[in-house]
Amino acid sequence: MPPPADIVKVAIEWPGANAQLIEMDQKRPLSSIIREVCDGESLNTNTTTNRWEELCLEIQSHGIDARLEALKELAKLSADPTFATEFINMEGIGTLARLVESGLDCPGQRAGNGFGEMLAFTLTAFLELMDHGIVSWDLISLSFIKQIAGYVNQPMVDVSILQRSLAILESMVLNSHSLYHRVAQEITVGQLIGHLQVSNQEIQTYAIALINALFLKAPEDRRQEMASTLAQKHLRSIILNHVIRGNRPIKAEMAHQLYVLQVLTFNLLEERMMTKMDPNDQAQRDIIFELRRIAFDGENDPTGTEKRKAMYTKDYKMLGFTNHVNPAMDFTQTPPGMLALDNMLYLAKVHQDTYIRIVLENSSREDKHECPFGRCAIELTRMLCEILQVGELPNEGCNDYHPMFFTHDRAWEEFFCVCIQLLNKTWKEMRATAEDFNKVMQVVREQITRALAMKPSSLDQLKNKLRGLNYSEILRLRQSERMSQDDFQSPPIMLVCAYTTSNCTVRVLTWPFLDFALNLVTFSLQQIMFVAAKLISNPNPSLFFCNGKLYTIVCVPVTNALFVLQ
Repeated sequence: MPPPADIVKVAIEWPGANAQLIEMDQKRPLSSIIREVCDGESLNTNTTTNRWEELCLEIQSHGIDARLEALKELAKLSADPTFATEFINMEGIGTLARLVESGLDCPGQRAGNGFGEMLAFTLTAFLELMDHGIVSWDLISLSFIKQIAGYVNQPMVDVSILQRSLAILESMVLNSHSLYHRVAQEITVGQLIGHLQVSNQEIQTYAIALINALFLKAPEDRRQEMASTLAQKHLRSIILNHVIRGNRPIKAEMAHQLYVLQVLTFNLLEERMMTKMDPNDQAQRDIIFELRRIAFDGENDPTGTEKRKAMYTKDYKMLGFTNHVNPAMDFTQTPPGMLALDNMLYLAKVHQDTYIRIVLENSSREDKHECPFGRCAIELTRMLCEILQVGELPNEGCNDYHPMFFTHDRAWEEFFCVCIQLLNKTWKEMRATAEDFNKVMQVVREQITRALAMKPSSLDQLKNKLRGLNYSEILRLRQSERMSQDDFQSPPIMLVCAYTTSNCTVRVLTWPFLDFALNLVTFSLQQIMFVAAKLISNPNPSLFFCNGKLYTIVCVPVTNALFVLQ
């Protein structure tokens, strides 16, 4: 149970001694607390210089009740760095480890005798003491690891024991390279996945955290193998159904672990992202041939070598590659390397109709507005890698996971397929040409990042979000945000609005002498006339928004305006 809200722990350091955590009741007068600290009265039996010695003896006593109370107190005091230092110096860590190894647990066999509760307090104290970083995790024995792993692998075990066991194993993996291998030998992925199917979100969180730790510390050649095992055990669908779509809201720590799993999963793409295409590798070149064959319906090749080369060059140009003669050269830059080709092949095979439509729709255009599929797919892959931070380690404290990536076994590829269709659509909306390529990619990046920020729960929902973020909407959002920003950051621009009532002509003049390019550029006639009509009878200056800028406008008759300007 957490301490009462009025009880706080304060670290107090005396000259020549280590700091100690003292519990203080905020309801009490500060003067009395200070007096007790100065007199030493606040150092009760919990923090006296020999309490660690007493506890070290009591936790080994034969009396169950005495041992239980001692372990309960030890679990509480172990968070204090001073107490932890002294207790560890008394070989306290080794004592706790031996208690676990000797079979202190027996929760199923001795239920009712307090052994399960004792074990929970023992594991809590052990983890708190190790978290201070005073003792190396490499000193932990194999028998201790086997005992802790046994609690995780048991089908029925007390929740508090399971929580602490999962947390201890996670710390072992993260803090010791040698212990990673030992834990990986003792823990089965299937058993960890089983812990995700319970209703306790804390257990689910600890289980995913251990999976993440094993994933993070695995050698590169083992990560793909582990990912395949997790896929075979249906990890993604279990997380989706039992965690993300569970009955409880996702807490911050669970969100962080889901984010870490998302990052580690996408990092499996890094090898392909950083692999250049070998133009001399026939197997790789065959992939490009397959893209051509699917797009152009396997048209019969000409018999002559020169005719065949000419036709291939024409086809590669229609596919939108930069290098029409040897498109393999387009994939020699990393990132995105071969990952871009993988994405294109997935689109061509899994969404063949979409692929053919995009290619033929643009290859048949003669107005310089064709969208080059190959170049766009390569640049889009690079962009998606940047947005999802492929190849980067997870950030501590970040919980930016996306539920939709847990809804499909090929989430990365499907995400690409959605985005390449968006790119093609935005290209047409902007009536872009080859010179506008970078501008289009900037708009598409904004569309994707804005849609991701809405946290769509599925790929279909992502499509709906993107439909609402067309080019016109992006322009509107940019204008609105610019105006809002300028409202707070830009000083008003002084204008004098000169008008005549005889022929309703209007000129906008800046103070004091420059012509403001009339209303044809900056303001519409309707805007100026509205402001003029509103302010003719009011000589006081007024604020007015237009095109993202704030203006102070004074409306006066033409003759008066000329007088003012002079």
